[in-house]
Amino acid sequence: MKPIYSGKVREIYDVSDKQLVIVATDRISAFDSILPVQIKGKGKVLNQLSNFWFGKTRDIVPNHIIDDRIETMPSFFQKEYFSGRSVLVKKLNMLPYEFVVRGYLFGSMWEAYEKGESFCGVKLREGYRLAQKLEQPVCTPAFKHDRGHDEYVDMQEIENKLGSERTKKIVNYCFELYKTCSEYALSRGLIIADAKFEFGQDENGQLILADEIFTPDASRFWDAENYKVGIFPESYDKQFLRDWLLANRVVGKFQFDKISQDVLMRTEQLYHECLNRLTK
Repeated sequence: MKPIYSGKVREIYDVSDKQLVIVATDRISAFDSILPVQIKGKGKVLNQLSNFWFGKTRDIVPNHIIDDRIETMPSFFQKEYFSGRSVLVKKLNMLPYEFVVRGYLFGSMWEAYEKGESFCGVKLREGYRLAQKLEQPVCTPAFKHDRGHDEYVDMQEIENKLGSERTKKIVNYCFELYKTCSEYALSRGLIIADAKFEFGQDENGQLILADEIFTPDASRFWDAENYKVGIFPESYDKQFLRDWLLANRVVGKFQFDKISQDVLMRTEQLYHECLNRLTK
């Protein structure tokens, strides 16, 4: 059996008219490139953490999860490799957008803010500093391209495509998901600075939460004890590896094939620590 889609991390298998199997690999990407190295156990961390959050939020919005036990899947997946990193899901008509709830001023929004620009139609007051908590979280959508970077758009464009009622429902889901899960994470000593959500529609047109949620690949997790406004917080994701690549460029080129074992091991530790702090 071959996947019908192979992304930077996930592989998707078509197993029936109504079901897919999604497998999270140990691949890691940076700067739009899949690296020639892997992070041991990364796929299992992403899958288990996402499933943890899907279980915690199923009363807020229905999600695409059917089962995560390989014994319930076709025989092809009943192998050790697929255990812990595979999930059986509903086949959906995916919306071509992602929605990012931002509770702290960081990343692309901070870059726009420094230039005095609005971001996805959102204009913040003056006086914010890097990584500062926003007075109210904001939702910033993006159009998903098959290749290359996603394209940030303002909410009016989403309303024009999806209708105001459906857009409002999605945004309300996003805010409630972020509020519920960020409060839980904070009780475990972690700040969720932002979080990405994707939705699909089932055969009845019902909105269904899909893809992954609140993983180190879909959110920024910061240590609450060490967090300070005005500095770059250490995050529980691949930022450590990205920083190494930035610092070790040769004539402006990334040295993807020169990443040391120490960097790979530290990145692996960050992913596993995030999972353990939230679920143990």
